[in-house]
Amino acid sequence: MEDHGVGYSLSGLVAQMRENDDTWQQGEVTVKLAKAYGYCWGVERAVRMAYEARNANPDKKLYITNEIIHNPEVNQRLRELDIEIFEDDADGKDYGRISDGDVVIFPAFGATVQEMQLFKDKNVKMVDTTCPWVAKVWNSVDQHARKNYTSVIHGKYSHEETIATASFADTYVIVRDLAEAQMVCEYITQGGDKEAFLQHFKKAVSKGFDPDRDLQRVGLANQTTMLKGETQEIGKMLERTIMAKYGPSELNNHFMLMDTICDATQERQDAMYEIIDDSSINMMLVVGGFNSSNTSHLQEIAEHKGLPSFWVDSAARIDVEHNKVLHKTGWGELKETSNWLPEGPLTIAVTSGASTPDRAVEEVLDRVFRIKDPSFSGIAPRACKAVEVPDEDH
Repeated sequence: MEDHGVGYSLSGLVAQMRENDDTWQQGEVTVKLAKAYGYCWGVERAVRMAYEARNANPDKKLYITNEIIHNPEVNQRLRELDIEIFEDDADGKDYGRISDGDVVIFPAFGATVQEMQLFKDKNVKMVDTTCPWVAKVWNSVDQHARKNYTSVIHGKYSHEETIATASFADTYVIVRDLAEAQMVCEYITQGGDKEAFLQHFKKAVSKGFDPDRDLQRVGLANQTTMLKGETQEIGKMLERTIMAKYGPSELNNHFMLMDTICDATQERQDAMYEIIDDSSINMMLVVGGFNSSNTSHLQEIAEHKGLPSFWVDSAARIDVEHNKVLHKTGWGELKETSNWLPEGPLTIAVTSGASTPDRAVEEVLDRVFRIKDPSFSGIAPRACKAVEVPDEDH
């Protein structure tokens, strides 16, 4: 996988930085790598399983029900292996051409209950690369349903993981942020305009949802890539709300809370908070897919700190000749910035989203070095210690 640029770096710049206290000096540029960054074990596992599925089925048609992960280069590499990726459009996904004997791969953020049943009925070979942390959230939502609780899901209603998670719930409402969670809490305690509530959450509630009936018993779940602190605060908000409504003695009869915060997401966010407190840092580089939720939150952390931060999904966004960069903000705006790398000494902190292979970071830094020093000719590869990947009991 490293040869294809979709695995961990074993000899490139990132691998060498890991053995050099996560730092690198290249001319006037000092680079500091966040302590936790890039591929998480669930993502690496999903990509490796897709590769192994192709190797094990060289003559079969292979399909993925969505992007395997939110990284354009990795998905393109899988297409080059003749694995077809289904993308949602206005009419949904048409699985009609998948037939008996084909191989269907479920991506790292999973598939819906309905999709799983469809492919079971089609008698296809299923390769489930769903991250075990996502499956842990599904188990939580399943517990809510079994005990007649409504799932309050902290996530983005259009995100593939949240769509899959909601499919395991009987009743649910999806809240994107603290403001929407507050709307739910206020309805629990005060009631309100049901039609206005349903209009606001029209794309984010289960069929037939009735807030008067369905918010009496609630449980919290989350999209694994959301901000850890925000999920925790929503949990506290719901707990306070339920106690205010029903009293402390009835809390456990009206509220369920299970720890479903992903370790990898938490570690990358914690590392981001740590590195932006380094007073020597002049700017932040965030590398990851533009449709990656976990990467967007890393960018938000830097922006909230007030640190100049540039989020790119690939090195192609950097124009070496004109010292320009096309980058995305945490609120979703695509911007072009000229002269983004100043003259003189510069210290850059770097992190990357959980779906970002090390090669993407190395290619971005290569362009940074070439802007600062036109004579730069690349980093010589050197064999380094392999990354230790935890097993599924992590």
